[in-house]
Amino acid sequence: MKRDARQAILDAGADLIHRQGFHNTGLADILAAAGVPKGSFYFYFKSKEDFGLALVEHHAQRMAGVSASLLDQGDDPPLVRMRSLFQTFREFQAEGGCVRGCPLGNLAQEMSDLSPAMRQALQTAMAAMSSRLAGLLAQARDRGELKPGLDPERAAAFILDSWEGALLRMKVEKHPRPLLRFEEFLFDHLLA
Repeated sequence: MKRDARQAILDAGADLIHRQGFHNTGLADILAAAGVPKGSFYFYFKSKEDFGLALVEHHAQRMAGVSASLLDQGDDPPLVRMRSLFQTFREFQAEGGCVRGCPLGNLAQEMSDLSPAMRQALQTAMAAMSSRLAGLLAQARDRGELKPGLDPERAAAFILDSWEGALLRMKVEKHPRPLLRFEEFLFDHLLA
C-alpha cells in the first residue's frame, strides 16, 4: 500500500509538473490528483526538493524503458532503431499539441540554477540518455555505418543537445517542424 501511494504521488506529480512546471505546481494539486491524503506527501518525501529528485529518477526510468523497448527490438540496423526512437517521440509530441517538451529538459531549464541536487540528478539522467545513444552509434560504427572518425560519445552528446533544443523550439512554434528538421539533418546529412 505504501509503495502504491508513493507511486501515485509520483505519477500525478510527473504529469502536473510536466504541464505546469515545478514551481507552478502545488503540493495540494499533486495530492488531489493522486487521490491521497494531504499528510501522505511528507511521509514519502522530506521536502518538495526531495520529491523533485525522485521525480527526476521517475522520468529517467520511464524514458529508459521506452527507449529500451524501441532500441533493443528486432534486427534493424542501429541507426534505423535510433530514427524510430525519435520518430516515436515526435509523434507523441505532435499528438499532445507540441506543448509539453521533454520532462527532464523542462526541469533542467527551471531548476538547474535553483537546486544543486536537482541539477546533479538531471545531469546524471541526461548522461545516461547520451550514453544510450552513444552505444547505438558505436554499434553503427562497428558495422561500418558511420562516417570515419565520428566519435560516438561526442556525437551522442551533440544529438541529445540538438534534440532538446528542437523540443524547446517546438514548444515556441507549437508545431513538430523543428523535430522534423532535427531528424532530417541528423539522419539524412550528419549520420548519412
